[in-house]
Amino acid sequence: MKEERISSAALDKLVNVIKRYSELDEKSLREMVDHIPVQVFRKGAVLIEQGNVPKQCFFILEGCARKFSVDVEGKEVTSDFFTENQSITIFSESENFESPYSVVCLEDSIMIVGELDEQDSELEKYPEFESIVLKMMQSGMGELQDTFASFIRMTPEERVKYMMGKRPELFTRVPQHQLASYLGLTPESLSRIKGRLGQNYLKAVD
Repeated sequence: MKEERISSAALDKLVNVIKRYSELDEKSLREMVDHIPVQVFRKGAVLIEQGNVPKQCFFILEGCARKFSVDVEGKEVTSDFFTENQSITIFSESENFESPYSVVCLEDSIMIVGELDEQDSELEKYPEFESIVLKMMQSGMGELQDTFASFIRMTPEERVKYMMGKRPELFTRVPQHQLASYLGLTPESLSRIKGRLGQNYLKAVD
Protein backbone atom coordinates (compact mmCIF):
# COMPACT_ATOMS: atom_id res chain seq x y z
CA MET A 1 0.00 0.00 0.00
CA LYS A 2 1.56 3.27 -1.06
CA GLU A 3 1.84 6.20 1.27
CA GLU A 4 -0.98 8.74 1.01
CA ARG A 5 -1.46 12.25 2.29
CA ILE A 6 -3.74 12.23 5.28
CA SER A 7 -6.43 14.75 6.16
CA SER A 8 -5.70 17.76 8.35
CA ALA A 9 -7.93 16.19 11.03
CA ALA A 10 -5.83 13.00 11.03
CA LEU A 11 -2.69 15.14 11.11
CA ASP A 12 -3.97 17.00 14.17
CA LYS A 13 -4.76 13.64 15.80
CA LEU A 14 -1.20 12.46 15.13
CA VAL A 15 0.22 15.59 16.75
CA ASN A 16 -2.01 15.13 19.80
CA VAL A 17 -0.96 11.48 20.13
CA ILE A 18 2.74 12.28 20.02
CA LYS A 19 2.28 15.08 22.58
CA ARG A 20 1.63 12.39 25.18
CA TYR A 21 5.10 10.97 24.69
CA SER A 22 7.12 14.10 23.97
CA GLU A 23 7.97 17.48 25.49
CA LEU A 24 8.64 19.10 22.13
CA ASP A 25 6.85 22.35 21.40
CA GLU A 26 3.94 22.51 18.95
CA LYS A 27 6.03 23.92 16.07
CA SER A 28 8.70 21.22 16.37
CA LEU A 29 6.07 18.50 16.62
CA ARG A 30 4.33 19.64 13.45
CA GLU A 31 7.61 19.83 11.57
CA MET A 32 8.44 16.27 12.62
CA VAL A 33 4.96 14.92 11.94
CA ASP A 34 5.18 16.14 8.36
CA HIS A 35 7.99 13.59 7.80
CA ILE A 36 6.46 10.64 9.62
CA PRO A 37 5.47 7.84 7.20
CA VAL A 38 1.69 7.42 7.35
CA GLN A 39 -0.27 4.99 5.17
CA VAL A 40 -3.90 4.26 4.45
CA PHE A 41 -4.83 0.56 4.51
CA ARG A 42 -8.12 -0.80 3.23
CA LYS A 43 -10.30 -3.33 5.05
CA GLY A 44 -8.82 -6.80 4.57
CA ALA A 45 -5.24 -5.59 4.07
CA VAL A 46 -2.65 -7.95 5.54
CA LEU A 47 -0.14 -6.07 7.69
CA ILE A 48 1.79 -9.10 8.95
CA GLU A 49 1.47 -12.67 7.68
CA GLN A 50 2.00 -15.74 9.83
CA GLY A 51 5.19 -17.55 8.86
CA ASN A 52 6.84 -14.48 7.35
CA VAL A 53 9.60 -12.38 8.90
CA PRO A 54 8.05 -9.13 10.24
CA LYS A 55 9.45 -6.09 8.44
CA GLN A 56 7.28 -3.30 9.83
CA CYS A 57 5.57 -2.04 12.97
CA PHE A 58 2.44 0.10 13.07
CA PHE A 59 0.59 2.65 15.19
CA ILE A 60 -3.13 3.10 14.53
CA LEU A 61 -4.47 6.63 14.14
CA GLU A 62 -7.83 5.46 12.79
CA GLY A 63 -9.15 1.95 12.25
CA CYS A 64 -9.12 -1.56 13.67
CA ALA A 65 -6.98 -4.67 13.11
CA ARG A 66 -6.99 -8.26 14.36
CA LYS A 67 -4.06 -10.46 15.41
CA PHE A 68 -4.60 -14.19 15.01
CA SER A 69 -2.89 -17.48 14.28
CA VAL A 70 -3.93 -20.58 12.36
CA ASP A 71 -3.26 -23.90 14.10
CA VAL A 72 -2.30 -27.23 12.50
CA GLU A 73 -5.98 -28.08 12.05
CA GLY A 74 -6.61 -24.86 10.14
CA LYS A 75 -8.54 -23.19 12.97
CA GLU A 76 -8.12 -19.45 13.47
CA VAL A 77 -7.43 -18.32 17.04
CA THR A 78 -7.75 -14.59 17.73
CA SER A 79 -5.21 -13.27 20.22
CA ASP A 80 -5.81 -9.50 20.13
CA PHE A 81 -7.51 -6.53 18.52
CA PHE A 82 -5.93 -3.14 17.91
CA THR A 83 -7.80 0.16 17.64
CA GLU A 84 -6.96 3.87 17.78
CA ASN A 85 -3.77 4.88 19.62
CA GLN A 86 -2.46 1.32 19.88
CA SER A 87 0.76 -0.07 18.44
CA ILE A 88 1.21 -3.30 16.47
CA THR A 89 4.61 -4.96 16.79
CA ILE A 90 5.66 -8.60 16.52
CA PHE A 91 9.01 -8.65 18.29
CA SER A 92 11.71 -10.73 16.61
CA GLU A 93 13.74 -13.23 18.59
CA SER A 94 16.31 -13.48 15.81
CA GLU A 95 17.12 -11.91 12.45
CA ASN A 96 15.06 -14.48 10.54
CA PHE A 97 12.30 -14.78 13.14
CA GLU A 98 9.02 -15.93 11.56
CA SER A 99 5.88 -14.35 12.95
CA PRO A 100 3.55 -16.82 14.71
CA TYR A 101 0.70 -14.42 13.98
CA SER A 102 -1.06 -12.66 11.14
CA VAL A 103 -2.45 -9.14 11.50
CA VAL A 104 -5.27 -8.01 9.20
CA CYS A 105 -7.26 -4.76 8.99
CA LEU A 106 -10.92 -5.14 9.96
CA GLU A 107 -11.67 -1.58 8.81
CA ASP A 108 -10.17 1.00 6.50
CA SER A 109 -7.31 2.32 8.62
CA ILE A 110 -4.73 5.11 8.85
CA MET A 111 -1.45 4.11 10.48
CA ILE A 112 2.07 5.26 11.19
CA VAL A 113 4.39 2.70 9.59
CA GLY A 114 7.89 2.00 10.83
CA GLU A 115 10.55 -0.16 9.20
CA LEU A 116 12.13 -2.61 11.64
CA ASP A 117 15.40 -3.05 9.76
CA GLU A 118 16.18 0.48 8.61
CA GLN A 119 15.79 4.09 9.66
CA ASP A 120 13.92 6.54 7.50
CA SER A 121 16.49 9.11 6.38
CA GLU A 122 13.80 11.77 6.52
CA LEU A 123 13.65 11.32 10.29
CA GLU A 124 17.39 11.36 10.98
CA LYS A 125 17.12 15.06 11.79
CA TYR A 126 14.69 14.13 14.62
CA PRO A 127 16.63 11.77 16.95
CA GLU A 128 13.98 12.23 19.64
CA PHE A 129 11.48 10.38 17.44
CA GLU A 130 13.15 7.04 18.29
CA SER A 131 12.52 7.71 21.97
CA ILE A 132 8.91 8.67 21.26
CA VAL A 133 8.29 5.47 19.30
CA LEU A 134 9.85 3.38 22.07
CA LYS A 135 7.56 4.95 24.66
CA MET A 136 4.53 4.35 22.44
CA MET A 137 5.44 0.67 22.00
CA GLN A 138 6.18 0.14 25.70
CA SER A 139 2.85 1.66 26.64
CA GLY A 140 1.02 -0.82 24.41
CA MET A 141 2.99 -3.78 25.74
CA GLY A 142 2.16 -2.90 29.33
CA GLU A 143 -1.56 -2.81 28.57
CA LEU A 144 -1.36 -6.15 26.73
CA GLN A 145 0.41 -7.82 29.66
CA ASP A 146 -2.15 -6.48 32.13
CA THR A 147 -5.03 -7.80 30.03
CA PHE A 148 -3.41 -11.22 29.62
CA ALA A 149 -2.75 -11.51 33.35
CA SER A 150 -6.35 -10.58 34.11
CA PHE A 151 -7.79 -13.08 31.63
CA ILE A 152 -5.91 -16.04 33.16
CA ARG A 153 -7.75 -15.81 36.47
CA MET A 154 -11.20 -14.86 35.13
CA THR A 155 -14.24 -16.99 34.46
CA PRO A 156 -15.81 -16.70 30.96
CA GLU A 157 -18.52 -14.38 32.28
CA GLU A 158 -15.94 -12.21 34.05
CA ARG A 159 -13.97 -11.91 30.79
CA VAL A 160 -17.05 -10.62 28.97
CA LYS A 161 -17.79 -8.14 31.77
CA TYR A 162 -14.18 -7.00 31.73
CA MET A 163 -14.18 -6.38 27.98
CA MET A 164 -17.55 -4.60 28.10
CA GLY A 165 -16.03 -2.18 30.59
CA LYS A 166 -12.51 -1.98 29.19
CA ARG A 167 -13.08 -2.11 25.42
CA PRO A 168 -16.83 -1.85 24.66
CA GLU A 169 -16.13 -0.70 21.09
CA LEU A 170 -15.04 -4.23 20.16
CA PHE A 171 -18.62 -5.47 20.59
CA THR A 172 -19.76 -3.29 17.69
CA ARG A 173 -16.62 -3.20 15.53
CA VAL A 174 -15.55 -6.83 15.16
CA PRO A 175 -17.41 -10.02 14.13
CA GLN A 176 -18.86 -11.93 17.07
CA HIS A 177 -17.11 -15.21 16.22
CA GLN A 178 -13.73 -13.43 16.30
CA LEU A 179 -14.52 -11.71 19.59
CA ALA A 180 -15.65 -15.06 21.03
CA SER A 181 -12.37 -16.66 19.95
CA TYR A 182 -10.44 -13.89 21.68
CA LEU A 183 -12.44 -14.44 24.88
CA GLY A 184 -11.97 -18.22 24.73
CA LEU A 185 -15.68 -18.85 24.07
CA THR A 186 -17.95 -20.16 21.36
CA PRO A 187 -20.16 -17.52 19.66
CA GLU A 188 -23.19 -19.22 21.25
CA SER A 189 -21.69 -18.99 24.75
CA LEU A 190 -20.86 -15.32 24.19
CA SER A 191 -24.44 -14.61 23.15
CA ARG A 192 -25.81 -16.40 26.24
CA ILE A 193 -23.51 -14.50 28.59
CA LYS A 194 -24.39 -11.17 26.99
CA GLY A 195 -28.06 -12.06 27.44
CA ARG A 196 -27.59 -12.88 31.12
CA LEU A 197 -25.72 -9.64 31.66
CA GLY A 198 -28.52 -7.68 30.06
CA GLN A 199 -26.14 -6.11 27.54
CA ASN A 200 -27.98 -7.02 24.34
CA TYR A 201 -27.61 -3.43 23.13
CA LEU A 202 -23.97 -4.31 22.50
CA LYS A 203 -24.89 -6.00 19.27
CA ALA A 204 -21.90 -7.61 17.56
CA VAL A 205 -21.51 -7.25 13.80
CA ASP A 206 -22.21 -10.24 11.57
